[in-house]
Amino acid sequence: MAQQIVHYFVLDTLSDWEAVFAISFLNKETYQIFQAQPGRYRVKIVGESRAPITTAAGLTIIPEMTVDELEPTESAMLILPGADIWLEEARAPVLAKASAFLAAGLPVAAICGAVPGLASVGLLNYKKHTGNSLAELQQVAKYKGEELYQDQPAYTDGDLITAAAIAPLEFAYHILKKLEAYKPEVLEAWYKVYKIGDAASKAEFFAAARQAGM
Repeated sequence: MAQQIVHYFVLDTLSDWEAVFAISFLNKETYQIFQAQPGRYRVKIVGESRAPITTAAGLTIIPEMTVDELEPTESAMLILPGADIWLEEARAPVLAKASAFLAAGLPVAAICGAVPGLASVGLLNYKKHTGNSLAELQQVAKYKGEELYQDQPAYTDGDLITAAAIAPLEFAYHILKKLEAYKPEVLEAWYKVYKIGDAASKAEFFAAARQAGM
């Protein structure tokens, strides 16, 4: 199978921790050995331009491509991390791209501040979703999705994944599950390792990986 690209959008004030589990366990070679098809995915960094961005932790990330160059049909998923500036008008191009992904039946995963960003263009008015809080989303003018809000750390409805800032592990779980990056029993054991972290959970993970032939 040809390698598929997962696109990770970056912008100034990006919350470093929110997508780190997801992109690490998709992209890092030593973690890929546990995947159902090692090397199936590669993460590619997308920016509004190719200019460096500065994260919330003060780190510099240099995008590999721009939003204008991003074609949904050439992507396996678009990941949108939290940041302080999602509701600024300058985010219009990436939010339009997220709309195009969903219209084409391709997954979008958004966490924290990116969720109100999606709400600002009406994308949460017809899909079940979660976020930092319902109250936060109700501050967004175009948001009419109150009845669809799920009080969960992370939630998947079809091709839309949403999560709260406090749930980077759950966000990763939903992303890895949607992409079928790991066999189900391996993914469940992986989640327990990082959620619980005891010796029994680690033993269960390695046993599941062995049984899956990894």
